Amino acid sequence: MSSREAAKMGDILATEADLLGMIKEYLKFEEFEETVHSFDKECKSKGKLVSKPQGSTFRDSKTRVIQKDLLSSFDDGDHKVFFELWVENIPSEVKDTDAEAQSLEFYLYIHFTIYPLRRHPGRHDRAEFEERISHFKQYLETRGAALSQTTEFLPYYALPFVPNPTVHPSFKDLFQDSWIPHLKAKLEQFLSVTLKPSNSPRLLNLYKEGGRSTKEAMQQLQLQLVESDRRIGSYMRKFNKMQADYHNLIGITAELVDSLEATVSGKMISPEYLQSVCVRLFSSQMRQSVVQSTDFTRPGTASSMLRASIAPQRSKEVPMLPSLDYEKLKKDLVEGSDRLTSLLLQALRWRLTRSLPGEQRDTVLQAYISNDLLERYSAKQKTVLHLMRSKNEIVRQYMARLINAFASLAEGRVYLSQIPILLKLLTEALRKEEKDSLSRENVLVALQKLSLRRSQQTAMIADDLIGWLVDELQDSDCLTDYTLEYSAALLMNLCLRTKGKRKCAENAKHVLKVLTDLLGHENHEVRPYVNGALYSILCIPSVRQEAREMSIEEILRCYSKEENPDLNRQIEFIIKQLNSAEEEGPESDDEEEEDDNDEDLMETDLDKEEVLQPQPRELSGESLLTTEYLGIMTNMTKVKRKSTPLPQPSVDEPLQRPVTPGSHRNINTVDYRAGSQGGEVSRDREYPLSRQKSEEGSLPPSRYSSRPPTRSGSRPSTADSLRHSIDSECGRLSQESELDGPYEERATKGRFQEEHNGHSARGT
Repeated sequence: MSSREAAKMGDILATEADLLGMIKEYLKFEEFEETVHSFDKECKSKGKLVSKPQGSTFRDSKTRVIQKDLLSSFDDGDHKVFFELWVENIPSEVKDTDAEAQSLEFYLYIHFTIYPLRRHPGRHDRAEFEERISHFKQYLETRGAALSQTTEFLPYYALPFVPNPTVHPSFKDLFQDSWIPHLKAKLEQFLSVTLKPSNSPRLLNLYKEGGRSTKEAMQQLQLQLVESDRRIGSYMRKFNKMQADYHNLIGITAELVDSLEATVSGKMISPEYLQSVCVRLFSSQMRQSVVQSTDFTRPGTASSMLRASIAPQRSKEVPMLPSLDYEKLKKDLVEGSDRLTSLLLQALRWRLTRSLPGEQRDTVLQAYISNDLLERYSAKQKTVLHLMRSKNEIVRQYMARLINAFASLAEGRVYLSQIPILLKLLTEALRKEEKDSLSRENVLVALQKLSLRRSQQTAMIADDLIGWLVDELQDSDCLTDYTLEYSAALLMNLCLRTKGKRKCAENAKHVLKVLTDLLGHENHEVRPYVNGALYSILCIPSVRQEAREMSIEEILRCYSKEENPDLNRQIEFIIKQLNSAEEEGPESDDEEEEDDNDEDLMETDLDKEEVLQPQPRELSGESLLTTEYLGIMTNMTKVKRKSTPLPQPSVDEPLQRPVTPGSHRNINTVDYRAGSQGGEVSRDREYPLSRQKSEEGSLPPSRYSSRPPTRSGSRPSTADSLRHSIDSECGRLSQESELDGPYEERATKGRFQEEHNGHSARGT
């Protein structure tokens, strides 16, 4: 027998002896005494070696190694190694059901989170600490969420949001010298009990582990197979696209070579040819924006656009703002001093206006709504909303600003519309506040945004807001452009309803005179709303009769002589309505309420002219909220509903759906740029009325600044801002993004887009 064969035989005998030993161990475990006796006797007669049971010794050594590794990683602060071993070796039934295990796990996460702060106080690695904080936040939102109702652990849910936990009084115990030894002792005791080896025989363990691992392996392989198929399909699509792009580039390159050869011969390359080449180079989503925004007669413009289109875009993770204690907030808002109340109202508004649009702002708003910040459900006599009746002018102003911020967001308008007393408080303030006060201005703008909702329109009409608006607009020279614009837009929204038209008919002569006077106002931004209101109320026969007696047609024709084709076409529609013989349409107020299409209208004007400034060392804004009002798990996220745009109306018709000036400006500024080519320049530079793509309307850009000036000065031109955004972010432009305005005043798509057809009754 060769040495190799002898070695192989030795391995077989050793394995055989070990296997026979496991069989004997299992028979003993199951107490087959006679079978064990017969087994031993037969093994001896056949000369078979039977190894002695070594399971307990082997398992003990393995357990000690695991325990040693866990304690070592605890001392080193290595959270990754520790929790890998923790997950692998602590049974699930213990981790998920045992209260002691859950408590220990919570404090272990805290230990690893603050480890950098304990190791290097004052000069810790900020990046490492942020990573551990992120890991801890993930734990709190998953496994740790079950302990959020336990008083013992509540303070630690604020740990991720405290800038410097080492000096915070709530966490001083964590940085005592005795805290880590005490936690380590609890960990050692837990491990000694939990990792105690079982007495089950090795054969039984092999069977259990082998069957489970095989099943898990099969499931894993099936998942990998499905994922591989998905990736193959994705890669094939990418390959086919790259191949098509490659062929396209080869074709374009050949044409450019031909063009270079032609220029050598003295032939000129036209801008139109260069434009056609660039259009072929860009993706289909970008082609329209490239054509609209690129001046191909300027050297370097096209190449800059091409380079920008492939510039990598950095994706930034948007942080969530800390949770707040809303019960304490509401108590201090109602019972605190006027200055504290004003500072809190300012800080809460800034959370909405200064948060990033998207998930961060949605989370802030949902936290306000879910915690009933404005106390919609409160039965108390004095609630947060009653601050609108405060004797302090700053408190009233900042309460109005906060309501305006709520009304600027679609979900906020839904929340406000469910508060019965709100409209009464707002209209009361509208009639009492000084004409040039910021409180009154914010109340008016909030009402205008709320008028996008049908139920609010009904309540405003019943409260005779139309009569108040007409009287207000009669003295238009005393109004700021901002107030004038929102007053006219609010009046138009209410006139679109049948009840609103009938209310106007009660004093038709006065209403018609005010509206026709506004057509001649130097602020051309009000014209779309005046035209919309006139067109709507002239469907009432008595109003048409009054208009004929006042020679309204002659007045309108005077304005149609201006060099403004779009305005002229709108006036023709109004004159046609004036001369029609149609009877009044059916009552529409029993129709089901329509949503205002889930678009947001946040404006920079919400934070203008802040009269409240913090004193030295006085907390304000976010620092006030996170220092004095930190809460536990009060943030709520909610998926926003996607809006469904309605059909786009004719460019010639007056407005026939509710609008808000903020988004109305944005849409038409973009449409103006889209149409400003070739022979269309002069026409589209004027007032392309009704070129709306949203319920929020179609305020056309005037030849002046597209945002009316306020007491604080003229606003920057929306068109200028749009040009700047196109130049700096052309790599991300698409046809859809052209609906975005520079002031975060997203146009509310769809409500305001039906043509003047059988659906026009819905506008009433």
